[in-house]
Amino acid sequence: MKALDTTAEGPLPAPAGQDPISVVELRRYRLHPGSREKLIELFDREFVETQEEAGMHVIGQFRDLDAPDSFVWLRGFANMTSRETALRAFYSGSIWAQHRDAANGTMVNSDNVLLLRPLSPENACRMTAVRRPPRDAKGSRPGLVVATVAHLAPRTDGAFAEFFIRDLSPILIRAGATVLGTFVAERSQNTFPRLPVREGETVFVWFLLFRDEVAYDAHLDALSETREWTERILPEMDSRVWRPNEISRLTPTARSLIHAEGLSSLAMKLPS
Repeated sequence: MKALDTTAEGPLPAPAGQDPISVVELRRYRLHPGSREKLIELFDREFVETQEEAGMHVIGQFRDLDAPDSFVWLRGFANMTSRETALRAFYSGSIWAQHRDAANGTMVNSDNVLLLRPLSPENACRMTAVRRPPRDAKGSRPGLVVATVAHLAPRTDGAFAEFFIRDLSPILIRAGATVLGTFVAERSQNTFPRLPVREGETVFVWFLLFRDEVAYDAHLDALSETREWTERILPEMDSRVWRPNEISRLTPTARSLIHAEGLSSLAMKLPS
């Protein structure tokens, strides 16, 4: 199999009139106990359209089912140059100045950030084309997103990408998962150091989408009953990673663009 070029950009689809997304931040905030709903309400009301007006794209916002004091979200940029311009515009603007104390007051730490890029256009994060709900939307959207971060030895992300596409994704799909996106680390220098990122890491990140927790549990059961998974795929994956994978079970907030409506249209095709 031809080696994958993991240095090439693979832009994500973007809304009409916007450039394709080639850089994505996976952001995880550790919050003070009991403050998550306050931050979600503030974020979904004040920080979605205003960030997009500054030139970035808010892709998805999530509650972590296994970490009640955390908030996880994804935002994208056309490239590293536009990222710097957009971040400077938003964080020097009036909306952030007006609400930053309230937002920062919910957070213990906001520096757990992975800077990523799509592995390829075909393996990019699928986003629904439905219109985002209004600012006063509450609660959550349907679906369960399972995010996995695999920590790898330096310069082995290309080999892991081959393994994922050739062996891992087909068995995940056959067991009922929808593969939303696959990403590797963006190694460009962080040109907006005011917002730190986890630099120097070699990771492979993928996102799976399910209708609900029941569907995810059925997926795990199907994998556990598959000899190929238990006897070949799991041991090989374990041999490739430096430490256990980080797995997060995420539910979309009321205004997240990633959710389980129109699930069948998001499915990634099996590699030929």
